[in-house]
Amino acid sequence: MNFIFRYFSSLKSRNTYFVLIYNLLLVYLLFTVTRLAFYIFNLSLFPGINFQRMMRIMVGGLYFDTSAILYTNLLYIIALLLPFSFRYKKTYQTVTKIIFLTTNGIALAANCADIAYYKFSFRRTTASVFSEFGNETNILSLSIQFLSEYWYLLLLFVLMILFLAWTYNKPVNYYPLRKFNEKLFFFVTGIIILAIFSVFIVAGLRGGFRHSTRPITLSNAGQFVDNPNEIAIVLNTPFAVYRTIGKKTLEYKKYFENNEDLELAFNPVHIPATENQFKHMNVVIIIIESMGREYISRYNQHLIESGDYTGYTPFLDSIIDKSLMFRYSFSNGRKSIDVLPSVLSSIPMMVEPYVLTKYASNRINSIGSLLEQKGYHTSFFHGAPNGSMGFLAFTNIAGFKEYYGMSEYGNKSDFDGYWGIWDEEFLQFWAEKINEFPQPFCTAIFTTTSHHPYNLPQRYKNVFPKGIHPMHECAGYTDYAFRRFFETISKTDWFENTLFVFTADHPNRTFIPEYQTNLGAFAVPLFFYKADNSLAGVHEEVAQQIDIMPSVLGYMEYDQPFIAFGRNLFDTTTTAYTLQYFNSYYLMTMDKYLIYFDSEKITNAYDFVTDPLLLNDDIGILGSKGVEMETMLKAFIQQYNKRLIDNELTIN
Repeated sequence: MNFIFRYFSSLKSRNTYFVLIYNLLLVYLLFTVTRLAFYIFNLSLFPGINFQRMMRIMVGGLYFDTSAILYTNLLYIIALLLPFSFRYKKTYQTVTKIIFLTTNGIALAANCADIAYYKFSFRRTTASVFSEFGNETNILSLSIQFLSEYWYLLLLFVLMILFLAWTYNKPVNYYPLRKFNEKLFFFVTGIIILAIFSVFIVAGLRGGFRHSTRPITLSNAGQFVDNPNEIAIVLNTPFAVYRTIGKKTLEYKKYFENNEDLELAFNPVHIPATENQFKHMNVVIIIIESMGREYISRYNQHLIESGDYTGYTPFLDSIIDKSLMFRYSFSNGRKSIDVLPSVLSSIPMMVEPYVLTKYASNRINSIGSLLEQKGYHTSFFHGAPNGSMGFLAFTNIAGFKEYYGMSEYGNKSDFDGYWGIWDEEFLQFWAEKINEFPQPFCTAIFTTTSHHPYNLPQRYKNVFPKGIHPMHECAGYTDYAFRRFFETISKTDWFENTLFVFTADHPNRTFIPEYQTNLGAFAVPLFFYKADNSLAGVHEEVAQQIDIMPSVLGYMEYDQPFIAFGRNLFDTTTTAYTLQYFNSYYLMTMDKYLIYFDSEKITNAYDFVTDPLLLNDDIGILGSKGVEMETMLKAFIQQYNKRLIDNELTIN
């Protein structure tokens, strides 16, 4: 049995099993590097983290790194642990090294990309990214622009791959086995060791050894943070992607057993109680790309008074002076693909973007489909290549009869090279087409220019205030494009009989602390304008994108029932609230309070009016308001999940 002694004495530093552990530890090290880089490059978005809290985050991150690293390296691990002597062949080892570098290179690239992308999404990228960019025809040019702008992340990635290749270790067979009994022993031993490794691998993938332990998910990161915003540091992007691939996004909730109690707490069925005549006015809905409240002076009077603020939208400010503005207005999602369901159909983003869920083919009502029943001409405009962001598909399902994109615009010389037609030109095109529509009409537009990579037409270089970030100059350009648009349409015969609604899809880069909180990440404008100034005023109550459809219909005295998860902002008898889903938590505002809800209980509460930086957790003083908010939120979730799952998003 001398070969047995020789076998175990061969367990040296370059033994297969030690080499496997060593190489995986290299990946752990680089995941830690990217986590630190993620934190450092987004430092302003994570205030108040001391050394002790950071250590807790770093330790917690190891659970998610373990799962991600094991998923990433499953093929490599199996290849290295196969109990056959050919695993020591030169060609085989070359192949396994290529597998190792390729799979881990992709994982590290995802982590590096999120270092930059987090400023825009405010969450780790999930599997929905494949669908979000699947319809983009200009993905190559966007990628080149991204890499050139964030060259330092590309450099970091290259250095990590070089480090991984340089420090990578290959196993060595110190004592080749020649006899049959030696090969048999090697095989049996290898099977046993493979089984032992498998136990640890499964535990690592699941996040624990206990049989009762459910596989860890994104929400498990909450146990390692004091502020839910810090969950993004704990997580890594490969884990977020793996855990959301093929995920069933919704499940039936049974917070309320009695349907009457459920509908009393929240009911998305709107049954207008009006005897007034329907107002056949035109409706124009304007969704401005990335135009957060931070850029608009009229939303920041408190900062202007302190002498510490500059706005970039003088024309929009002049319109707001004559509009009904909601001071605390929010988006229902952080991505562009979330905005059309929210604004046009009053369907918020919950868990995953509605258009990416399996329920995206459900029958829905929208402001377009409902007004079409009243004889309206309906249309949607987006200056990007047709099909971009899935907008063409959604507006078609939502009942908008006409779609106008880059193809209908017809002049590629006005293409900005990345996203679509310049805002100024496309808004003028929109004005021209509206003049051709029969009245009454309902038309909506989603602009494109005010977005990364923040390009402007050459003729406008150095024309608008540059601010402290290129986005500010873009905001000024888009504001000017709207000035020209209103100069054009104000001369038409339909202008006076039109209700205008302004909002944005989501904020962009933020620099003011109150807009860098979890709630501030959703701070977008929302205001209603009529040419006769009949809607002028400021409301201090909260409002959200899903309120737009029921509000427009309510203002017009629409008299038929419909489904909407928002409320009529013109009806003062309804309860003002907003709702978002963010980093595995539900965020809800009501009155002056913001709560975090983890599907079972309220975990945090803040007075976002007096404490805009959300520094003081007020969960202990919520009292009856907390009960009211939690009850309504549970009812909302139950109604939302059930109606999507059962395809009950229309009355009929």
